[in-house]
Amino acid sequence: MATPNPLNRTLADGIRQVGFRKWYERELLSSHAHMALALFAVVALIASFEAFQGASANDKLINTVFVVVCATVSLWALRRYLYLLMHAEEMANQANCAQCQAYGMLQLQDAAPRQTTAPPKLLPVCCKRCGFRWNLEDN
Repeated sequence: MATPNPLNRTLADGIRQVGFRKWYERELLSSHAHMALALFAVVALIASFEAFQGASANDKLINTVFVVVCATVSLWALRRYLYLLMHAEEMANQANCAQCQAYGMLQLQDAAPRQTTAPPKLLPVCCKRCGFRWNLEDN
């Protein structure tokens, strides 16, 4: 799951453009859309299995293709759902200011050098309320 989705902003871009709370909300919405896709694909998978009964040889071949496609889509969507959900929750657990206990009131520190090494990436942030500085660890 290392390849980023162009529809989902990175954490740094999300905080910079819409703020942490909106980024978190959109990440959760995207993850739940993937869950809905997974459920839809599982229903299609079950329907494809049902179509096997009394089908001709050509129809069984087509149904086999549908089963494989539906299983692939449902597994991909389920993995994406879990990844997005866990990533959002991991970032939300780090979004409390240790000094004033404000949640999600983050601002990126532009003066800090950007870390381009291997994961985990440290994202320097500060609290909008009290100015306390810390790093979010984005895996």
